[in-house]
Amino acid sequence: MNKILLKGGRVIDPALNMDCIADVLIENGKIAEIALKIEDQSAELIDCRGKVIAPGFIDAHVHLREPGLEYKEDIESGAKAAVAGGFTAVCCMPNTKPICDNRSLVEFIQRRAEQVGAAKVYPLASITKGEKGEELTEMGELKACGAVGVSDDGKPVINGEVMRNALEYSSMFNLPVASHLEDPYLSEGRVMHHGAVSTRLGLKGIPSAAEEIMAYRDLQLAKLVNGKIHLCHLSTANSVRLLQQAQQEGIQATGEVTIHHLILTDEIVEQRNYDTNTKINPPLRSETDRKALVQGVRNGVISAIVTDHAPHHLDDKRMEFDYAAFGISGLETAVALVLDRLVGRGELTLHEAIRALSQGPASIYALPSRTLAKGAVANITILDLEEERIVDPKSFRSKGKNTPYAGWTLKGWPICTLVEGQVRYRREEQI
Repeated sequence: MNKILLKGGRVIDPALNMDCIADVLIENGKIAEIALKIEDQSAELIDCRGKVIAPGFIDAHVHLREPGLEYKEDIESGAKAAVAGGFTAVCCMPNTKPICDNRSLVEFIQRRAEQVGAAKVYPLASITKGEKGEELTEMGELKACGAVGVSDDGKPVINGEVMRNALEYSSMFNLPVASHLEDPYLSEGRVMHHGAVSTRLGLKGIPSAAEEIMAYRDLQLAKLVNGKIHLCHLSTANSVRLLQQAQQEGIQATGEVTIHHLILTDEIVEQRNYDTNTKINPPLRSETDRKALVQGVRNGVISAIVTDHAPHHLDDKRMEFDYAAFGISGLETAVALVLDRLVGRGELTLHEAIRALSQGPASIYALPSRTLAKGAVANITILDLEEERIVDPKSFRSKGKNTPYAGWTLKGWPICTLVEGQVRYRREEQI
């Protein structure tokens, strides 16, 4: 019998409206009991005094690169980076090489993740074959073999008729369509947010409208066919407003925001003197946009905080800003950034942050519930709100060292991650 006793932690579960000091007993991979004091000599003891015990975090948007781009990341390095970052599960995007658009690739990703034995990996398959935006994939078969959603992430579905058909077809299988919000005619060849900063730097800017036009289109198409639409990596205030209005109208719509869009603005590109680690798609926007995104998380319009983990080889970033790859390697810093820069500065409460990292992302793709209720599967993230660390990319388990946070001192880190009742990451000197 496998037993683990989490002793004396602050147990927070937004789903149960729970916030108390308690012991948590895990037995055979499930939560057996939560009580003020539990004694069980047969259980492995983890001292959680002064720590927070939370439902297991989920990153609903990552790029694991395998198959085909293993020099950037593979499933093993990505899954191990995830648990080190406090994530019990990740949802991986299909823009691999080849594109994940068939049963064999969905099953391959799941099989590799099981072999690794770190974070649980839930694959998304592509909306269209080869992400070419033309012919729909066999969504029913993809759902049956384990795909939790469909997306052409990395590329927008430009043809409105194809997106309409995708939303209608996917609704037969209760499969969310995750939309990459970008009008390529407004963004092609452009590298950062269109505004005063891009003008000063002499860089071509991507207007907010490039995202908002597609957000409005896809929300209206979802309304037309009663489909389920998920808006990926929101970055503008108007996108949040459009999503909120759609939800109020009863459209089946959810949204996510990356941690970097919640804490950074386009000004960092200037402050860092064209540092390519600040080059992201969608780009970092204005302070007005950033504040609206934070508010969207606070009021629940935005369901999830994600990383959009985009690991790259250093050579992909070591070039002129115009030509460098977009993206940040984010799995191992996201939770600490949420705790330090959002919770620590009063922009989110701890409950709001935990909800957006656990319960919220689980709801988007109908994943196993993230709760600490008795009988629930023991997916748990343990946090030390007082621990301070300096971000050191050299220590990342991810192959991607591309981060703008190198050298930052952050207070509040995940120190233990349990996946289905098994300890998959443990910072020994801390617990």
